[in-house]
Amino acid sequence: MPASLWERYEGVVPSAGLQRPAHQVMADTIVATATERARRRNPDVTVTAEVLPEDPVDALLRESGNATAVVTGCRGRGELQGLLLGTVSLAVAGRASGPVIVVRGDEAGLRGTHERVMLGAGEPGTSGAAARFALREAGVRPRVLDVVRAWRRPAHEPTQHPLLTGDPALYHQERASTLIDALLQDPAADHPDVRMKRTTVEGPAHKVLLHRSAAADLVVIGARRGHDPYGLRLGRVGHTLLHHAQCPVAVVPELP
Repeated sequence: MPASLWERYEGVVPSAGLQRPAHQVMADTIVATATERARRRNPDVTVTAEVLPEDPVDALLRESGNATAVVTGCRGRGELQGLLLGTVSLAVAGRASGPVIVVRGDEAGLRGTHERVMLGAGEPGTSGAAARFALREAGVRPRVLDVVRAWRRPAHEPTQHPLLTGDPALYHQERASTLIDALLQDPAADHPDVRMKRTTVEGPAHKVLLHRSAAADLVVIGARRGHDPYGLRLGRVGHTLLHHAQCPVAVVPELP
């Protein structure tokens, strides 16, 4: 379902004759080609198409409330095509009321040859919906679900942690494992057939998940839904993955 106001951005002048404007012909051609490709790829899937004469971001945000997920590409058009992520994809991923999948990455990640879905386990209250989404995706594909939680020791932490004797790093590692278990406790019960791997890694979350995206077919992250009129709070992890991940990225909002 493309929406088109390209004449606003690219200076297309509407035709004064009886022929359709150039931008409308282009939009119709694009949607017809995409529809045909989708039908050839999976003839059993019902495909519908529509070109809407409105701003793409507004149209996709409105439809996101009626969809299981919104899927976008990662490249912009016109003068913006050199950006790492198109402005439409970034705006929709940051503001949609439902899951948004941005299709990006290398050939292996796009073809789904790794047989692995990765869930980035965030802080409590940010990843519950993402966990349920990731489990569904891993069950349908089917794929192993790799749940990854990054952890770091505070820069000025005392040598001995008051809650744990021995190596202070062990406390943070065990806390990360506990957070993963708590995150998966309820959602995993609804998907008993999904194979899961729990992984804790020391390091900044955005770097850990970016590195591991090279061996995944899809990376799923949560985003907190606040009262900001501009939508979700993607944070550093979300922006890094949307711009640089080696596989498609799903952003799943955690609604209050």
